Amino acid sequence: MKHRYLPMTEQDRADMLAAVGVASVDELFADIPASVRFQGTLNISEQLNEQAMLRHMRQLSGKNADFDRYASFLGAGMYDHHLPVVVNHVISRSEFYTAYTPYQPEISQGELQAIFEFQSYICELTGMKVANASMYDGATALAEAGALAHGATKRRKIVVSRAVHPEARHILNTTARGLNLEVVEVGFKNGLTDMEQLASSVDSDTAAVIVQSPNFFGCIEDIASIEPVIHGAGGLLVVSSNPLTLGLLEAPGRLGADIVVGDTQPFGIPASFGGPSCGYFAVAEAWMRRMPGRIVGQTVDRDGKRGFVLTLQAREQHIRREKATSNICSNQALLALCASVYLSTMGKQGIVDVAQLNVQKAHYAANEIGSRQGIELAFASPFFNEFVVNLGEQADLTAINSKLLEHGMIGGYDLGRDYPELKGHMLIAVTEQRTKEEIGQFADRLEELV
Repeated sequence: MKHRYLPMTEQDRADMLAAVGVASVDELFADIPASVRFQGTLNISEQLNEQAMLRHMRQLSGKNADFDRYASFLGAGMYDHHLPVVVNHVISRSEFYTAYTPYQPEISQGELQAIFEFQSYICELTGMKVANASMYDGATALAEAGALAHGATKRRKIVVSRAVHPEARHILNTTARGLNLEVVEVGFKNGLTDMEQLASSVDSDTAAVIVQSPNFFGCIEDIASIEPVIHGAGGLLVVSSNPLTLGLLEAPGRLGADIVVGDTQPFGIPASFGGPSCGYFAVAEAWMRRMPGRIVGQTVDRDGKRGFVLTLQAREQHIRREKATSNICSNQALLALCASVYLSTMGKQGIVDVAQLNVQKAHYAANEIGSRQGIELAFASPFFNEFVVNLGEQADLTAINSKLLEHGMIGGYDLGRDYPELKGHMLIAVTEQRTKEEIGQFADRLEELV
């Protein structure tokens, strides 16, 4: 079939060439010597018609182990949560998915209000005074928190728990290198930050202590015990938190956190094979003007009608680079809108219910799996919806996960990749999506493979 969509006609091409004063496209490359130009045919397949191309792409996508056909027990930062259909319906409206940075508030009121609602939700969940928008993801938000702590205290040492997500710690180290900061990592005991080592690592040059709760192992940190350690030294407490847990757990802001960051992927954002996602960043009022990204504020116009404006833009895109708090220059508002629609759809009680389901199903799974031959729970600390099992040092987790895929299951995360001392340990995530039957089948297969 030759019914192709051609956005540019031959007449369009001729008009453009005439406008720039050349007779052919080849003339545009006349300054490049013929000897260095590619001669021949590119090593790519022949063109396909529309039907054949669609068939080919479906075959390729069919090789992916997606959540529609596989029961996922893999978390480690990206989770299989229920996605209400209304989320995709709202974000598919052209006025949202085509919008970028709302530079002109008079024509961007819908976008600005969406960001304002997101900020309001984050403040309520975290117990903080101010939240921003447009953080890339939870990991970069955590690194930005370290930079803010350095700028606020003028100190050059960041103390971070090894129980923080390994990828987030990598990004923190990259950011710290550019700012000439020292990053000190503190170990863990029984899946939680080692409090003795933490206390001995904090001194008068410590800008911040950074912890994650629930941490990378799924364990819930004792933030109230960590708070006096860093505040007693005059530094800031940064807490990275899965926002879904805040439906049940006390808000970090009420436990003394100065900065609360995290990833809103659990709120209506599909895993999409690893991203994109949307980070959140909330602070105590004292640090508001040091926040990266942007803040949308509520105001009234000259007729007294409610309106929204960008009240703080501290990115280098808006002000002089040496004065900027961050070089973040992208807009994550569409993904923030996903989170806002999810939260407004679920409501306060809905978030509590989903969080309780995660806790109940994860603990049921931990008991079920931990009772099987050759498998034991690695830590006894309280956890949310992820837990660690020890399959033995000789266990080949790559092979085990490959076999689980053959049974229609996506296995857990191999912790030996990031923690040599946890070789043979698997991080398992159980969300509200998993059924009792799936959990039982997963435990059966895991026991057989171990």
